Amino acid sequence: MDAIARAQQRIEDAAAGRTDPAAFDAVLERARGAVESLAATTARFESGLPEAIQDGLKQHFRPSSRHLAEVRGLTNQVIRRLERIEGDILTERHERVDDLALLVDLIASGWRSVEERLAKLEEGLTRDGAVVYRLGERQAAG
Repeated sequence: MDAIARAQQRIEDAAAGRTDPAAFDAVLERARGAVESLAATTARFESGLPEAIQDGLKQHFRPSSRHLAEVRGLTNQVIRRLERIEGDILTERHERVDDLALLVDLIASGWRSVEERLAKLEEGLTRDGAVVYRLGERQAAG
């Protein structure tokens, strides 16, 4: 019974460690807000430059801007995939913890059933006058 109690405690501890989806969404929203703020600041900086400098920068960095746009797109794609993978892993972990909790409950109820049946058998045998030796008592006496 101590092993079952320890297993159930570990399952409860694992279930308590689940991340809150609302907290995860809030952090993600704050990160998106920070990126949008950075983009807005860059746009204000860009609009404050003289037109000749802007044209020179555009000509000079045009190939780089395409590469940066590609990298940004790929990065966003990687982020979305990682978020999906993280969600899948968390869901699967929670399912395994739930499965383990069910398995421990099934094993515990099975052993309780065996103990009840043995107790009934022992009671019937002692009622009929038979001597019942319990294994734990024999080992302690020997």
